[in-house]
Amino acid sequence: MNRFMKYGVLALIALLAACGGADETTGYSQGPTDLLADEVMAVAYSGFREGQHPDRGDGAVNPSDEEILEDLQILADHDFGLIRMYDVGENTVTTLELIREHDLPIKVLLGVWLRAEFSNHEGCPWLDEPIPQSELDTNSVANAEEVQRGIELANEYADIIVAVNVGNEALVSWNDHMVPLENVIAYVRQVKAAIAQPVSVADNYEWWIQDGAPLAAELDFIGVHTYPAWEEKAIDEALAYTIENIEGVRAALPDSSIAILEAGWATTALEFPEQASEENQTRYYREMSEWATETNTTVFFFEAFDEPWKGNPDNADGAEKHWGMWFVDRTPKQVIAELFGGH
Repeated sequence: MNRFMKYGVLALIALLAACGGADETTGYSQGPTDLLADEVMAVAYSGFREGQHPDRGDGAVNPSDEEILEDLQILADHDFGLIRMYDVGENTVTTLELIREHDLPIKVLLGVWLRAEFSNHEGCPWLDEPIPQSELDTNSVANAEEVQRGIELANEYADIIVAVNVGNEALVSWNDHMVPLENVIAYVRQVKAAIAQPVSVADNYEWWIQDGAPLAAELDFIGVHTYPAWEEKAIDEALAYTIENIEGVRAALPDSSIAILEAGWATTALEFPEQASEENQTRYYREMSEWATETNTTVFFFEAFDEPWKGNPDNADGAEKHWGMWFVDRTPKQVIAELFGGH
């Protein structure tokens, strides 16, 4: 539990007592055992800095061990005991190694990244042409290798990896790396049969509501993404909209445990300049933290550090680059300074 939450819980207890409990104030609550690693506010983490990037076809430029260790120490110093990573590449493996080597108080939600196995050029706004079948075939082989490597890491680092997420936004209608639902289910079954940790899949709240039942039945918990800013919601309605999203998922999938695997607020965004600011990010984090505590929901705030490699390289103000709670040079934004007394 971070410093902000330690201070906020006392006020929250009084609020719940006055309002009659979480169920009456929000209509949504889970049991304490639904929390991942007993953590409420977790964080999405990628260590790529200026000039670095994952493999985009011609090899990755990974951060150094020293840079990753610096990141992990920053996160541990601010009481982030649970991080989400998105694939099983070198950056992730180094992170796991360093957590173990330095006995850092950090657990990991491991991601298994699934590449396109179906060309979604008719549904994805930025896919101009069909993905060649040869590329899709290559991706299927790569996905099988990724799944197997994820299984190996989950078993090798069972003391650090608390859950495994299979696929990230690979099902929602607008994505550029579509994987057929039956294939995702097959990957999930393979992973579940081979590891002891809980298994999830991360996707947009709307997909879960409309199409998620067959997959939810296979999972230990479902991973939901919710981004009010992307849907042009002002900060005054952001928390209420997030709650509406999650309650919609709960109504559609009443037997599933829910974790929010992405929820955040960009501080610079050409796409929604009026909403994007450090002040609004701070408010959204604070409100999400209070709600997550009240409802026993693990929330992975997106994200730890800005990632300039993302999005259009010619658009420095694109939202994809500016979701971090720290700038890319690791100086803190307002959310850290104000809510954590951070530096």
